[in-house]
Amino acid sequence: MNNRYTGIEGEAIVCQYMTARGMTILERNYSTPQGEVDIVAMDGEYLVFCEVKARRNNRMGYAVEAVTPQKITQIVRAAQWYLKCHHKENVDVRFDIAAVDLGEQSVEYIPNAFSQNDAGRRNHW
Repeated sequence: MNNRYTGIEGEAIVCQYMTARGMTILERNYSTPQGEVDIVAMDGEYLVFCEVKARRNNRMGYAVEAVTPQKITQIVRAAQWYLKCHHKENVDVRFDIAAVDLGEQSVEYIPNAFSQNDAGRRNHW
């Protein structure tokens, strides 16, 4: 199974998870010159930028460990691009991580996993 299919499958599971909890999916795989955001959603008054990491097993490490400081910087820059292009500079923003275990079909969802200030900093999980 290739990584792209694994990612698509993981994102579909997370979209179902988020929707079941009352969030509204606005975008999937939102691409900018700065990079990509897997899922953009609304959760009440929060605009949520969610990074999805999926694994079939833990041989390559836990999914959440794949969200590196460089990846956080890329997500924050892509989110800033989104906010500017959609004229949403004054909206409350949240950065979440969803780690999917495809074998068990389970989701570990981490709201507020990082902030814009964490761009380039070491992970704290």
